[in-house]
Amino acid sequence: MDREPGPSARLKLTLSYAGFVMLAGLLLMAAVLAFYLYFLPNGWITTEGNFWINRSVLVRAFVPFMAAVIVFLLVFGLLGGWVLAGRMLAPLTRITDATRVAASGSLAHRIRLPGRTDEFRELADAFDTMLARLEAHVAEQRRFAANASHELRTPLAITQSLLDVARNDPERATGELDERLRVVNARAIELTEALLLLSRAEQRSFSRDRVDLSLVAEEAAETLLPLAEKRGVTVETSGDMTAALGSPALLLQLTTNLVHNAIVHNLPERGAVWVTTGAEPGRAVLTVENTGEHLAPALVSTLAEPFRRGTGRIRTDQAGVGLGLAIVKSITQAHDGTLTLTPRPDGGLRVTVRLPISLYATGKSK
Repeated sequence: MDREPGPSARLKLTLSYAGFVMLAGLLLMAAVLAFYLYFLPNGWITTEGNFWINRSVLVRAFVPFMAAVIVFLLVFGLLGGWVLAGRMLAPLTRITDATRVAASGSLAHRIRLPGRTDEFRELADAFDTMLARLEAHVAEQRRFAANASHELRTPLAITQSLLDVARNDPERATGELDERLRVVNARAIELTEALLLLSRAEQRSFSRDRVDLSLVAEEAAETLLPLAEKRGVTVETSGDMTAALGSPALLLQLTTNLVHNAIVHNLPERGAVWVTTGAEPGRAVLTVENTGEHLAPALVSTLAEPFRRGTGRIRTDQAGVGLGLAIVKSITQAHDGTLTLTPRPDGGLRVTVRLPISLYATGKSK
């Protein structure tokens, strides 16, 4: 933003210091003069050494001295104020320099202002924290863009290869080609829709209503029942009515992703999925657990990253696009909730989503 040039903060503080010192000195000198005038009689009085004095003589002698003191206070106030203002504004200068560095695109710079806690150091620490989060967010976005480009390029490259084969072999039957193109195209559409859903969740472009998580869990389980039966997995839902505040469509997508993930990444046979809903003080809780292989805590902590798949999870018949838990995390954050992933002691994963509870659940209005 273009602004007209003006006096610096250091100059303003210097003039303020000098003005305050001069005003304080002037008031002090005036108080001293008033004190002497108050106790001095109206007539002439003599002092030791036959020195005659009255009020007018005292004023004439005191005013030049007062003027000299005021001039000294002005010079002293300007010089001292300039030095003090510089020392006071030094932390602000470092913060401003760091802001300019960050604006140029370098987010790795930190202020790290030394000294004890005060307003400037609190500002510097808050700015360092903001830079750290912004740097992590930018790095995550760049990694996401690179992964998304790679994932989108894969089905397009496969499509191009299939079309090249068909063009080079006109006599080849088109039935198999059509089926493979349909599968590849469906995967590309699935990935594109997942990216759009992720973007929508991150932008928080949705209205918030009362959503019963128990009904959402039942709907998600019913929708995925054919897939569960195909893979030999039982899905159990339990819990009382749990009213959360959020988008019904997004919370259904969140629950569906969790149940789908629990079904797909399960035991080869006789696996189980448990979906429970409940309430904590001020929070609605959705928990999805599944049996499966033992997962290391280090691996579990990365499963919500975009395009992250656990060991042995790549390119199965229901592998998805690697955005299932990333979408869950994004939807949870967009609803001001928390997502917790923990490995189960007997194998498998426990995912807990805590969301703001709807006040309608307690008979109150929003």
